[in-house]
Amino acid sequence: QVQLVESGGGLVQPGGSRKLSCAASVSILNFTVMGWYRQAPGKERELVARIFGGGTTNYGTEDSVKNRFSVSTDNAKNTMWLQMNSLKSEDTAVYYCSGRWDRTGIDYWGQGTQVTVSS
Repeated sequence: QVQLVESGGGLVQPGGSRKLSCAASVSILNFTVMGWYRQAPGKERELVARIFGGGTTNYGTEDSVKNRFSVSTDNAKNTMWLQMNSLKSEDTAVYYCSGRWDRTGIDYWGQGTQVTVSS
């Protein structure tokens, strides 16, 4: 059974950093792409960052995310990371990780982890 479990969320002060992790119950080499998404209250879920099997990354439409956030994976640990720096109040959201299974195209999702940026 494929499971993705996020961790690392919490309360962060503006300007601070946080590193989220997404642990998979299977080898992440089975995913063609893995990504981080977020959903703020009253807003639609949006792409934050994603990483493809070959290591290519791309980020959401907000340019500032690319300059502040970094996505990476550790195949040995079956884990994807999201390093978030210079956090702003507008980064407050529930962050979800996702992985697309290479053989079926099915997207798997974690349960989400809350990140709150506030003083």
